[in-house]
Amino acid sequence: MNDLFRSPRRHQPLAARMRPTTLAHYVGQTHLLGQGKPLREAVERGQLHSMVLWGPPGVGKTTFARLLAQECDARFATLSAVLAGVKEIRQAVAEAEQHAAQSGRGTILFVDEVHRFNKSQQDAFLPYVEEGTVTFVGATTENPAFELNNALLSRCRVYLLRSLSQEELSGLLRRALEQDEELQKRNIAISDEVLDKITLSADGDARSALNLLEIACDLSREEGGKQVIDEDVLAEVLTADVRRFDKGGDFFYDQISALHKAVRGSDPDAALYWFARMIDGGCDPLYVARRAVRMASEDIGNADPRALEIALNAWDVQERLGSPEGELAIAQAIVYLAIAAKSNAVYSAYKRVLADIRREPSHEVPVHLRNAPTKLAKEMAHGADYRYAHDEPDGFAAGESYFPEAIAGRRYYDPVPRGMELKIEEKLQKLRELNQKSPRQRYPQSEKR
Repeated sequence: MNDLFRSPRRHQPLAARMRPTTLAHYVGQTHLLGQGKPLREAVERGQLHSMVLWGPPGVGKTTFARLLAQECDARFATLSAVLAGVKEIRQAVAEAEQHAAQSGRGTILFVDEVHRFNKSQQDAFLPYVEEGTVTFVGATTENPAFELNNALLSRCRVYLLRSLSQEELSGLLRRALEQDEELQKRNIAISDEVLDKITLSADGDARSALNLLEIACDLSREEGGKQVIDEDVLAEVLTADVRRFDKGGDFFYDQISALHKAVRGSDPDAALYWFARMIDGGCDPLYVARRAVRMASEDIGNADPRALEIALNAWDVQERLGSPEGELAIAQAIVYLAIAAKSNAVYSAYKRVLADIRREPSHEVPVHLRNAPTKLAKEMAHGADYRYAHDEPDGFAAGESYFPEAIAGRRYYDPVPRGMELKIEEKLQKLRELNQKSPRQRYPQSEKR
């Protein structure tokens, strides 16, 4: 069998040299490939099926696909959605058919970054996957439910691959130091503390961890016959370190979702954590500022109207001062939003109003509420019998209605018993009682939800 993992023709980076050649050396994904797990048993029995491997970079998607081909004695072919199109897909399928006819072996067609294919390109796989001409293995960092069409998904099983733990990364780096011939020749000396900092910086990415270790080895200093990697060397390696933050991808939306939920759940500590994670990863602070304004309206509303003002002020500070002063103002706003009284009453009311408007006919504006800027409008009684609230006792025209008659008395806004909305509910209840008692009711009213 051809070796899928080694190329003697050129120098390979450490990450390539440490690519496992058996499942026993595969690091991580024990929830899928641990002993006794269904996927592990299927691979060991050589039972191939089409699949989509979904997970962040550097967690072993390509490596697993290669191991799958090796374990199942299948030919391994690969396409990159960045470079390939329908022509390349058909060519790969033709080669798979020719190979099957000559050797009787199946082909695993590995498609990297499959989410970059458009719908027509994804559809090109369907007949070949359906017929078993190829075993399709797609790799993606994006949510397949959003990025892949249903027809392709229905023919594949989706497996979620997780970021590697620090313990898994640490074990991988130690094995590299102990087993890689090139590193052994260099007699590398590195403390557990420095090694742990490399794994922390790699942020669950095995490829990144091995690359950082290799760079550190290249920058190591000679001391007593050893190549030493200490804190000073590591500082040089990590100068441009940026945590994983895929703007516009799943990581981006997962983290802003976590921030929003922490605010909604009144947890200022978690909210600050997710905010700092996003900023540390390179997120535009203005994006978070805009989302904070949304949180102030959606989750706090009139329970604490100051929340919206504080969020807007933080946005303004960020635009005026930039980083890092502006980020501190956003952090202040996020903490305030998290501890503020919560209400989604306005948000819920607005959604109910929109739902009714889209479901019901367009009710005409009642005549007494219409504007009368012209003589003709006045002759048509526009604005007639309108009661000017400022001329009424306490500035309230008891019994008046501002709805179309067909939906008079309908209620959408239900203040919650928290914060300022306690007072709002008291006032609304008082006004409703005045309406009910008024002898000048515009329509016979019965409250409607």
